[in-house]
Amino acid sequence: MGAKRDKLTREYATDEIVVEWEPRLCYHSQNCVRSLPQVFDDSRRPWVEVDAASADEVEAAVARCPSGALRTRRLGSAASTQQPEQPTVRASENGPLLVSGGVRVLDAEGAVLYEGEKAALCRCGGSGNKPFCDGTHKKNGFRG
Repeated sequence: MGAKRDKLTREYATDEIVVEWEPRLCYHSQNCVRSLPQVFDDSRRPWVEVDAASADEVEAAVARCPSGALRTRRLGSAASTQQPEQPTVRASENGPLLVSGGVRVLDAEGAVLYEGEKAALCRCGGSGNKPFCDGTHKKNGFRG
Protein backbone atom coordinates (compact mmCIF):
# COMPACT_ATOMS: atom_id res chain seq x y z
CA MET A 1 0.00 0.00 0.00
CA GLY A 2 1.60 3.29 -1.04
CA ALA A 3 1.17 6.25 1.24
CA LYS A 4 -1.30 8.90 0.14
CA ARG A 5 0.76 12.08 0.21
CA ASP A 6 -0.34 15.28 1.89
CA LYS A 7 0.35 18.47 -0.06
CA LEU A 8 2.65 19.62 2.77
CA THR A 9 4.88 16.52 2.58
CA ARG A 10 8.57 17.41 2.47
CA GLU A 11 11.22 15.33 0.71
CA TYR A 12 14.91 15.08 1.53
CA ALA A 13 17.03 12.94 -0.80
CA THR A 14 20.38 11.55 -1.81
CA ASP A 15 21.00 9.44 -4.90
CA GLU A 16 20.25 6.31 -2.79
CA ILE A 17 17.28 7.19 -0.60
CA VAL A 18 14.40 9.65 -0.23
CA VAL A 19 13.04 10.57 3.20
CA GLU A 20 9.48 11.90 3.16
CA TRP A 21 8.14 13.83 6.16
CA GLU A 22 4.42 14.50 6.51
CA PRO A 23 4.11 17.09 9.33
CA ARG A 24 0.39 16.53 9.96
CA LEU A 25 1.12 12.96 11.08
CA CYS A 26 4.04 13.80 13.38
CA TYR A 27 3.42 13.79 17.12
CA HIS A 28 7.05 14.55 17.98
CA SER A 29 8.05 11.29 19.66
CA GLN A 30 11.66 12.31 18.92
CA ASN A 31 12.55 8.68 18.03
CA CYS A 32 14.26 9.87 14.85
CA VAL A 33 16.27 12.56 16.66
CA ARG A 34 17.42 10.12 19.37
CA SER A 35 18.22 7.42 16.80
CA LEU A 36 20.28 9.51 14.37
CA PRO A 37 20.87 13.08 15.62
CA GLN A 38 23.35 13.91 12.86
CA VAL A 39 20.52 13.40 10.33
CA PHE A 40 17.45 14.52 12.31
CA ASP A 41 17.87 17.79 14.24
CA ASP A 42 14.70 19.81 14.83
CA SER A 43 16.71 22.89 15.84
CA ARG A 44 18.21 23.14 12.34
CA ARG A 45 16.66 24.08 8.97
CA PRO A 46 16.33 21.97 7.01
CA TRP A 47 15.92 19.64 9.94
CA VAL A 48 16.76 16.53 7.89
CA GLU A 49 20.27 16.06 6.42
CA VAL A 50 19.95 12.69 4.68
CA ASP A 51 23.57 12.61 3.51
CA ALA A 52 24.89 12.78 7.11
CA ALA A 53 24.60 8.97 7.44
CA SER A 54 24.37 5.89 5.25
CA ALA A 55 21.10 5.02 3.54
CA ASP A 56 20.85 1.90 5.73
CA GLU A 57 21.24 3.96 8.92
CA VAL A 58 18.64 6.47 7.73
CA GLU A 59 16.21 3.70 6.82
CA ALA A 60 16.66 2.06 10.25
CA ALA A 61 16.05 5.37 12.07
CA VAL A 62 12.94 6.14 10.02
CA ALA A 63 11.59 2.65 10.75
CA ARG A 64 11.46 3.73 14.43
CA CYS A 65 8.96 6.50 13.63
CA PRO A 66 5.74 5.33 15.32
CA SER A 67 3.37 7.69 13.49
CA GLY A 68 4.29 7.11 9.85
CA ALA A 69 5.16 10.80 9.50
CA LEU A 70 8.60 9.74 8.25
CA ARG A 71 8.91 7.29 5.38
CA THR A 72 11.76 6.19 3.14
CA ARG A 73 11.95 5.21 -0.48
CA ARG A 74 15.08 3.52 -1.85
CA LEU A 75 16.27 4.57 -5.28
CA GLY A 76 17.90 2.44 -7.94
CA SER A 77 19.03 -1.12 -7.29
CA ALA A 78 18.77 -0.71 -3.51
CA ALA A 79 14.96 -0.47 -3.72
CA SER A 80 13.35 -2.32 -0.81
CA THR A 81 11.35 -5.50 -1.28
CA GLN A 82 10.31 -5.67 2.37
CA GLN A 83 6.99 -7.40 3.00
CA PRO A 84 4.31 -5.37 4.81
CA GLU A 85 3.62 -6.38 8.39
CA GLN A 86 0.29 -7.71 9.68
CA PRO A 87 -2.21 -5.01 10.73
CA THR A 88 -1.70 -4.20 14.42
CA VAL A 89 -3.16 -1.63 16.82
CA ARG A 90 -1.17 -0.98 20.00
CA ALA A 91 -2.04 1.45 22.79
CA SER A 92 1.15 3.28 23.75
CA GLU A 93 1.65 4.10 27.41
CA ASN A 94 -0.09 7.42 28.11
CA GLY A 95 -0.13 8.19 24.39
CA PRO A 96 -1.76 7.44 21.05
CA LEU A 97 -3.01 4.28 19.43
CA LEU A 98 -0.19 3.14 17.15
CA VAL A 99 -1.55 1.45 14.04
CA SER A 100 0.78 -0.41 11.69
CA GLY A 101 0.68 -2.90 8.85
CA GLY A 102 -1.36 -1.05 6.28
CA VAL A 103 -3.64 1.75 7.41
CA ARG A 104 -6.50 3.53 5.71
CA VAL A 105 -8.06 6.32 7.79
CA LEU A 106 -11.45 7.55 6.56
CA ASP A 107 -13.48 10.59 7.62
CA ALA A 108 -17.17 10.38 8.62
CA GLU A 109 -18.24 10.58 4.97
CA GLY A 110 -15.86 7.80 3.92
CA ALA A 111 -13.24 9.99 2.23
CA VAL A 112 -9.65 8.82 2.66
CA LEU A 113 -7.73 11.08 5.05
CA TYR A 114 -4.57 8.98 5.01
CA GLU A 115 -3.29 5.75 3.56
CA GLY A 116 0.08 4.29 4.52
CA GLU A 117 1.94 1.76 6.64
CA LYS A 118 1.68 3.48 10.07
CA ALA A 119 -0.45 6.03 11.90
CA ALA A 120 -0.73 7.41 15.43
CA LEU A 121 -4.35 8.08 16.39
CA CYS A 122 -5.40 10.38 19.24
CA ARG A 123 -6.56 8.61 22.37
CA CYS A 124 -6.62 11.55 24.81
CA GLY A 125 -9.28 13.58 22.97
CA GLY A 126 -7.17 16.75 22.96
CA SER A 127 -5.51 16.65 19.54
CA GLY A 128 -6.02 19.64 17.29
CA ASN A 129 -5.40 17.30 14.35
CA LYS A 130 -7.98 14.55 15.01
CA PRO A 131 -8.09 11.71 14.34
CA PHE A 132 -4.28 11.92 14.33
CA CYS A 133 -2.20 12.46 17.46
CA ASP A 134 -0.42 15.82 17.67
CA GLY A 135 1.35 15.22 20.99
CA THR A 136 -1.23 17.04 23.15
CA HIS A 137 -1.33 14.03 25.51
CA LYS A 138 2.10 15.15 26.79
CA LYS A 139 0.61 18.49 27.91
CA ASN A 140 -2.87 17.55 29.12
CA GLY A 141 -1.80 14.86 31.59
CA PHE A 142 -3.47 11.97 29.75
CA ARG A 143 -3.00 8.60 31.43
CA GLY A 144 -4.09 5.38 29.88
